[in-house]
Amino acid sequence: MSRQMQPTFVLVHGAFSNSFAFAPLQAELGLLGHRSVAVDLPGHGFEATYTRAYQTPQDLEGLATAPGSIKGVTLADNAAHLIGILERAKQNGPVILVSHSRGGVTATAAANARPDLIDRVVYVSAWCPVDLDVSDYYAEPEMATVDAASLGLALAGNPAELGLLRVNFRTAHPDALAAFKASFLADGTDEEFLTFLNTFQPDENLDVGTSADRAQAETWGRIPKTYIRLADDTSLPLAIQDRLIREGDALTPDNPYDVRTLEGSHLKWLVDPAPAARVLGELAALQG
Repeated sequence: MSRQMQPTFVLVHGAFSNSFAFAPLQAELGLLGHRSVAVDLPGHGFEATYTRAYQTPQDLEGLATAPGSIKGVTLADNAAHLIGILERAKQNGPVILVSHSRGGVTATAAANARPDLIDRVVYVSAWCPVDLDVSDYYAEPEMATVDAASLGLALAGNPAELGLLRVNFRTAHPDALAAFKASFLADGTDEEFLTFLNTFQPDENLDVGTSADRAQAETWGRIPKTYIRLADDTSLPLAIQDRLIREGDALTPDNPYDVRTLEGSHLKWLVDPAPAARVLGELAALQG
């Protein structure tokens, strides 16, 4: 395959995360001969806010009131930023857009707006809302097993007053840490879990879109799409992953998902990325 025809993987992180989480996966992809770009959405990565109150010893009162750079960032901002990266990547050949978790909302919005920039969209246990808005899925039976209160154990400040969602991931509260591990990396070691937790940033924006941002058949629906199920995910359970697949297939029956499955929790594929890199490599071969 010529370099011009070699696909570029564009990787979009989930909530409270950033491009740093993709470093092990990018290393595996690179060693398999693939090029990739990890995105930092607005207010993430080096644009994130880490206040002195977040350092130790922590000032919890200060943490609850300190302003954050991500305040006011919208899904439209995220999509516009991603589209700019896709435009640049597309100049070098095919583009495979890969999203994880909440990053799927941004990937879907970008695909709705600019399907011409994406040769395949890949959701790795990621949100692709079709029949409902993302927030409404949380009231559905498929999400009944999710411990929605786990973030609340380490919530800092009032989201309505801060204009953002802030979680103290540097907490030492044993119940909060146990809940985080169960939600994110139950199949990892304590050391792996704490290491990954320290890549998280405390702030996330509040905008997960409206019904106008759900997958649209006439644009998103034209793009070849893959859903990689994470079999042991408790943050986005298999039941809701399968529902999103069914809804996407019903929306575009002539262009159904190519469905793959990886063992592991919500974050295991990033901690142990070799299996995911192999699957992505198979998808890159389809673009040849």
